[in-house]
Amino acid sequence: MTADEFRALALSFPQATEGSHFDTADFRVGKKIFATLRESDGRAVLKLSPDEQQLLMETGRGIFVPIKGSWGLKGWTRIILEQADAETVRHAMAFAWKSVAPKKLVKAQL
Repeated sequence: MTADEFRALALSFPQATEGSHFDTADFRVGKKIFATLRESDGRAVLKLSPDEQQLLMETGRGIFVPIKGSWGLKGWTRIILEQADAETVRHAMAFAWKSVAPKKLVKAQL
């Protein structure tokens, strides 16, 4: 998966917008970030729960890696884009999007 494909996928979720901070693109619903992308080094990150992170690490071996330190312990997870496919990332990104989207919006998408 390329950085451009990751960006397009993130923006395909309802009410997702792109912003930036610290030279990193972020993808939000409202003011809450669900994914980030640093194009300079192809670093893509999702906001997951620790349980979702563990599940994805077990089922998508080699694609998902916890961010080092306390952020990773909270569920923030790096995606190794060169090993990822769109279907796997879409599934993982749906977890991230649902974690920040308003409940009414999530319910309307089901």
